Amino acid sequence: MSMKLSRTAMSVTAIAATVVALAARAASPPADEKIAVAKAAVQRAEAAGAPELAPLQLATARDKLARAEKADADRDLLPAARLAEQADIDAQLAEAVAQKVRSHKAAAEFDASMQALRTESLRTSPPAQ
Repeated sequence: MSMKLSRTAMSVTAIAATVVALAARAASPPADEKIAVAKAAVQRAEAAGAPELAPLQLATARDKLARAEKADADRDLLPAARLAEQADIDAQLAEAVAQKVRSHKAAAEFDASMQALRTESLRTSPPAQ
């Protein structure tokens, strides 16, 4: 009788452990999804000019993405998901910095063009009477 009870207890314990593991995995999105989102964010940052305009932020995002991929490959899912989230945020920051720098450069070029036009118009216009 005790052998039968022991097997039943072991079976219940195994089932409970499986349920807990599945529930924990279902409670948070898989690291693979977060890594895919981070990869897309890095690609957007690269397309926005971050390699030239926000290299530090982009390097940080790439580093965290690589670490997330390694953790995922090692089946260390919680750190993989956290690193992927951080990589996504860093990539978004790199993209925003690149856009800001590009906007400031465009505004400075516009201001310089306007100043050149003003200077040229003053040289070519007849003096006021």
